[in-house]
Amino acid sequence: MAEAMFYATGKRKTSVARVWLRPGSGQITINKRPVERYLVRESDRMLTLEPLKVADAVDKFDINVNVGGGGISGQAGAIRHGISRALVIADQNLRDPLKKEGFLTRDSRMKERKKYGQPGARKRFQYSKR
Repeated sequence: MAEAMFYATGKRKTSVARVWLRPGSGQITINKRPVERYLVRESDRMLTLEPLKVADAVDKFDINVNVGGGGISGQAGAIRHGISRALVIADQNLRDPLKKEGFLTRDSRMKERKKYGQPGARKRFQYSKR
């Protein structure tokens, strides 16, 4: 019999993370690289591990992540969202603490689109009186 594997998708900005959780020793792989080599900044690593700390499951699951799109910071947020969703699938009792911390809510903030007749989303061209 195959061991249980839990899958979830996380999103942030334009990044999409596909997360697989399986019971194990706490090994985390992102795009076939160890988490320390993929997420170089300590703040990004801490952000992705927050749901595991809330669920008290840091060393209980091996996590395999496939993430793409956006930048490293957006990808870290997408990974956090995916890990949170996968933990809820693994154990329904974790839903309330993760929801209370806001990890299950998709951060919907996106870059505002550039408007025509302007150099950016909000910036206007310099006004010339003469």
